[in-house]
Amino acid sequence: MPSPHVLVLTGEDDPHADRVGALLAERGARVTVFDPGGFPVSWRVEVGYAADGRMTRLLRGGAEEIALDTVTALWWRRPSPPAPHPELTDPAVAAHAAKECQSLLSDLWEHLPCPQLPARESVWRRSGQKASQLALAAELGFAVPDTLITTDPESFFAFHERHDGRVITKTFHIPFIEGVGDGLTVTRLSEPVSPRDLAYADGLRFCPMIVQERVDKRLELRVTVVGRRIFAAEIHSQVSNRSAVDWRRYDTRVTPHRPHRLPDDVAARCLTLMERLGLTYGAIDLILTPEGRHVFLEVNPNAQWLWVEHLTGLPISEAICEHLLRGA
Repeated sequence: MPSPHVLVLTGEDDPHADRVGALLAERGARVTVFDPGGFPVSWRVEVGYAADGRMTRLLRGGAEEIALDTVTALWWRRPSPPAPHPELTDPAVAAHAAKECQSLLSDLWEHLPCPQLPARESVWRRSGQKASQLALAAELGFAVPDTLITTDPESFFAFHERHDGRVITKTFHIPFIEGVGDGLTVTRLSEPVSPRDLAYADGLRFCPMIVQERVDKRLELRVTVVGRRIFAAEIHSQVSNRSAVDWRRYDTRVTPHRPHRLPDDVAARCLTLMERLGLTYGAIDLILTPEGRHVFLEVNPNAQWLWVEHLTGLPISEAICEHLLRGA
């Protein structure tokens, strides 16, 4: 029986992929790491359709040739998008070529005949929509924050007043904008609405925003799901002013992280949520309120976990390794 062959799609300097890749190699698996950002400069892709219906799918990089039909599991980590070939100097032509490269790869992965973690691209991209996640979570019985999604400044002001100014804002997608002004990167995580924000609320006309009531927290929960296994970690974000609104302003030196046992009904709800989203991996963010309610915030299908593993001892990397070995 051939050994497992795991194809990892990720960019450079990914310690999460390195950690799991080392575990896979220890167990005798073949691990291929492919960064789409190196296509078409460093890698070549070939797909063939024979008259008798046979297909060939090949990756070539340097002297290495990989028959993709030998892949037993595909792992979406943090792939970078294809970059245009540097010999293409016309911006429009370069952009067109990059889109063509992306279209080829997306179609290639979508129809690769092996299990994929967290899911096929079409599934995990759709599953990452925050508004749809909130609707599904509420349907499954999670408490969710009172939420407004709008481009109307007047609706925003009314929502702000209804909650006595205790509201936060968040983005739909990645919480940063690259290349602003002189190449700066502007980051906006979950933020409390300030008087200054109110003065600029007219800007909602140009871009939608998610606005939510600010939910009181006893602590926050990072619930990492791998297949049917749940790894819940407490993040005591309220002990630090830095992390109180959004724990992604990491203050791990003073913010305790501990393993957590979810109530059975909440754990079952988490598994059902992942199943309905079509995901075999993801991190669910919950608030545990002072009254003991579990309030759903969002699911990240490509979430990081090493810092949780390091601080709590939860064996998340081992679980991902085992899942990939079985076929994701």
